[in-house]
Amino acid sequence: MKRFTLKEIGKIAGVSRATVSRVINNHPNISDSVRRRVLEVIEETGYQPNIAARTLASNQSRILGLVIPAILSNVFTNPYYPRLIQGIAQACNEADYTMTLFLFQTPEEEASATQRIVRNSLLDGVILNADYERSELVEGVIRANMPFVQIGRPNVDLGIHYIDADNIGGGKLATQHLIDLGHRRVAQVATAKNAAGIDRDIGYKMALAENDIPLDENLIVFADFSESQAYEVTQDLLREKPTAIFVQSDWMAIGVIRAIHDAGLRIPEDIAIVSFDDLPIATRDKPHLSTIRQPITSTGKVAVETLLKVIKSPDIEQQKVFLPVELVVRDTCGASQVKDNK
Repeated sequence: MKRFTLKEIGKIAGVSRATVSRVINNHPNISDSVRRRVLEVIEETGYQPNIAARTLASNQSRILGLVIPAILSNVFTNPYYPRLIQGIAQACNEADYTMTLFLFQTPEEEASATQRIVRNSLLDGVILNADYERSELVEGVIRANMPFVQIGRPNVDLGIHYIDADNIGGGKLATQHLIDLGHRRVAQVATAKNAAGIDRDIGYKMALAENDIPLDENLIVFADFSESQAYEVTQDLLREKPTAIFVQSDWMAIGVIRAIHDAGLRIPEDIAIVSFDDLPIATRDKPHLSTIRQPITSTGKVAVETLLKVIKSPDIEQQKVFLPVELVVRDTCGASQVKDNK
């Protein structure tokens, strides 16, 4: 197919090259009849603007980068990421933006990614998915003065814009539900790998304190977000004879359930469980998980909407958005119902 130029499109439509450029960039001072005629020619010819040239002319590419600082295999095995990417892609499509995804095979690739990202003049802005306590990418885009939004509360308040679920409220809601069921020895399978885990732990401890239940550090064990490590630490935890466990992620809860069953205990008769996320695995096997539902897809959408605000108004005040969560009660602690944490 012939690649048309702006000048050729203008000639066919009977207007100047500059007028065609104004139509493509949605300039307001164009009559409806001229705009309609130019758009008809563009559609008939299948004209596609040269992205690099359009970026130089308008200082905008309408391309957003999504950086997921996790090893590539984890992105495709962890069901959190497809939901997040779905929300971001949908919001980009609705706003007529293109999403570019940055993934890595090795830690070395990730370490070298900052320079490639900040030197990419075709990106209008970047969404960074927070991962553990690493901040090389954040520091890099800050130095480059590139518009960006982080998904996940940062461990250190650098004044950046971020979107997150109400992790403190969710941890408190999960623990309070177990307490309301009559449990006093409420344990926690936690992670200190990132701010989400820290906040969920805060919520857990708030619920205990508000119900005058002494904090027993022996009832708290730590794992990463994997099923296998959660299984291992739960084997140790069961020696403390908890009657209920708050697990900081659905993925870890699968390992917790396996450890409880292998110990010859029943769920929820012997030990009740509430986890966090409400991923598809929550209802994959029996028993179905009672869990805190966080709006993962909506988080992606809101991240795009917030980034577009930042691009439009670089001096906008710090955007700190916490999205509400809700408790979904299933087999691991009772009959099906949904309680809002608001």
